[in-house]
Amino acid sequence: MTPQDVSKLIVRTSMKDRGAFDALYRQTSAKLFGVCLRVLGNRAEAEEALQEVYVKIWNKADRFAISDLSPITWLVAVARNHAIDRVRARRGAAVGIEAALDLADPAPGPEAAAVAAGESERIHQCLDELDRDRAAAVRGAYLKGESYAELAQRHRVPLNTMRTWLRRSLMKLRECLER
Repeated sequence: MTPQDVSKLIVRTSMKDRGAFDALYRQTSAKLFGVCLRVLGNRAEAEEALQEVYVKIWNKADRFAISDLSPITWLVAVARNHAIDRVRARRGAAVGIEAALDLADPAPGPEAAAVAAGESERIHQCLDELDRDRAAAVRGAYLKGESYAELAQRHRVPLNTMRTWLRRSLMKLRECLER
């Protein structure tokens, strides 16, 4: 189909000729679908956008005659602009810089950092009161994330013994921290 034929279909569509609109759809929908798909990157969304594009073409076909564009360029521009509008709508509205003033800093404040440092020091002092092997097992399990099986193998004790070490060591740590 030549550009002149497409132009005639658009002009007839502007006069609400359903047959011309149907022919225009059959001749141009594959190309406009490709434009929507390229911009949106999602087949289902591109199909939905294509339907909306043809509603726009039906309603705004009279504007084609005013433009100096070739018919395919005009149709592609309608499809592309609509797809870009959908991408922008996905992103949501931009928030003003003033909104950043209400955001809390996730880092602990000076008081919380001082308390945490004091607690950390107390925990390390209490760990030092444990037997060397038991303290190493507690550090491995709760600070390094090692499994009970890994710790039992490293310390050459049965798995249940390792569980007992850790349970008893935690009880001693609690007693020490409560003093």
